[in-house]
Amino acid sequence: MKETIVSDVPLHRLYRHYSELPYSMRVLYTAVLLVLGMAYMFALIYLFYTYSGKDGNPLTLSYDDIVIAYSGSGKASRLESALRGPMSVMLPRDELNTVIVWVQEGADRAGFESEIRPVLDRRCMTCHDGSNPHLANLNGYDNVQKVTERDTGTGVFTLVRVSHIHLFGLSFIFFIMGLIYSHAYVRPVWFKCTVVALPFVSITLDVSSWYFTKLYHPFAWVVMISGAVMGLCFAFMWVVSMYQLWFSRTPSQVALRNGGDIPLVG
Repeated sequence: MKETIVSDVPLHRLYRHYSELPYSMRVLYTAVLLVLGMAYMFALIYLFYTYSGKDGNPLTLSYDDIVIAYSGSGKASRLESALRGPMSVMLPRDELNTVIVWVQEGADRAGFESEIRPVLDRRCMTCHDGSNPHLANLNGYDNVQKVTERDTGTGVFTLVRVSHIHLFGLSFIFFIMGLIYSHAYVRPVWFKCTVVALPFVSITLDVSSWYFTKLYHPFAWVVMISGAVMGLCFAFMWVVSMYQLWFSRTPSQVALRNGGDIPLVG
């Protein structure tokens, strides 16, 4: 990575580059970056696993996947959509077909007790026993019947519950990332500020578009674009911060302000 070009914009009196921070603070920032980077990768894996395959292709996360997730397929039930999509690998093919046929034929109670309950007990109850409010409860016929109705996507109440978790969680993550990144020497200043602000704009657009997608499907593009912008900003702040923490030379303006070059260890 090349050294950032020095501009004529004077350094703010409160600005401190990484090289001016105590060694312990730089170690703390590094540890936080490493853990957050790992957490973000796992979040992307979970996101892909949760939403991909709803359109029948489990290898990609597409526009149709997002539309189906929030507004529903309008045809198959939630249970059938899940079994044909992200849950298709959780059951052997013969058991999966048995459940799908039972749903398509009316999801009667007699068939559930004789054929479906044993499959669910064997394959699904570990996660879908009702203990996790974020997962469909498949414990008993009455609960299963709720997910055999026509798929209308994620319910509004569920979206509200997930929204506040999303807004709180991501705001804290990008506040921490922005705080660490604020010590980086990046010019022009407006670009640095834009990178800090964009994730918060994207979070707002992302969560809002979950609801709008139920009304107007093209808002799924906003969900995808805002998620991509968040990821790019996270990656940029992570790489720049880690590089300037340990590998880059002290910027000329910082060194001149302090009367000469500053040792790497601070």
